[in-house]
Amino acid sequence: MSEVRVASRYAKSLIELAAEKGVLEQVNEDMKLFSDVVSKNRDFQLMLHNPIVKSDKKLAVINGVFKGKVQEMTLSFFNIVARKNRESLLEFIATEFVKQYNVLKGIQRASIVSAAPLSPALRQQIGEKLAAQTGKTIQLEEMIDPSLIGGFVLRVGDRQIDSSVKNSLRKLKNNFKDNSYINKL
Repeated sequence: MSEVRVASRYAKSLIELAAEKGVLEQVNEDMKLFSDVVSKNRDFQLMLHNPIVKSDKKLAVINGVFKGKVQEMTLSFFNIVARKNRESLLEFIATEFVKQYNVLKGIQRASIVSAAPLSPALRQQIGEKLAAQTGKTIQLEEMIDPSLIGGFVLRVGDRQIDSSVKNSLRKLKNNFKDNSYINKL
């Protein structure tokens, strides 16, 4: 079975249990923290995936890093996964948990890349328009890329709107390459 399918099942079980116990919000924050630690600490990530390191050693490291910082249920979940020798899946489980949590709560992630920082009013206006279109709460992630020259690139789910000057110039350049005035043989 693929890692994502197994991780999805573990995440679903954890979401159901956390919702039943009334600690869903805290467990969501714990999973975000875990993903953040894994993404920022390559040694920790490699340790989780290393088959040479024994499960009890991995569990000791996980407990050392997260004990007192996460909900007891989350720590117990980490212990269960480690006892099943599936520590390497924790990274995928945390990602899947956040995805499933967002679906459960009706949150849509969107990212916008612009040449200059957005004003708070513009950011709010974009969020409101997206919320009206999708019918979901929008979680907008903003990035800055001066190479766009002007405009923006907006990604919502699997849709992308590219209205940057850079893209317009690229299209214009391609139009000039396809010169219809030259007789084609």
